[in-house]
Amino acid sequence: MANTVIGNSIVIDGEITGDEALVVQGTVKGRIALEESVFVENSATLEADVEADSVEISGVVTGNITAGTRVEIKADGKMVGDVKSPRILIADGALFKGNIDMDVER
Repeated sequence: MANTVIGNSIVIDGEITGDEALVVQGTVKGRIALEESVFVENSATLEADVEADSVEISGVVTGNITAGTRVEIKADGKMVGDVKSPRILIADGALFKGNIDMDVER
């Protein structure tokens, strides 16, 4: 399945919905609700609540995340907000401030 890419210079203010994987390199403000994965790259800034199957963070995320399978915050990732997912990985060096809820039905 193809990934949709939001490039470095793109700023989206609103809601993104769909059933494809999303790679964010730019800025998204609002809400993201996808059936597939969301990849937040180093250059990306999200000021959004995210609902997806899985979320991988290398950039900066401010907002709450709900993931069906997993959330991974990479070593260079920063997140402020609450995470709800059955699996959560926070790499050494990552910054996280918020609450974690792993009590999700599988």
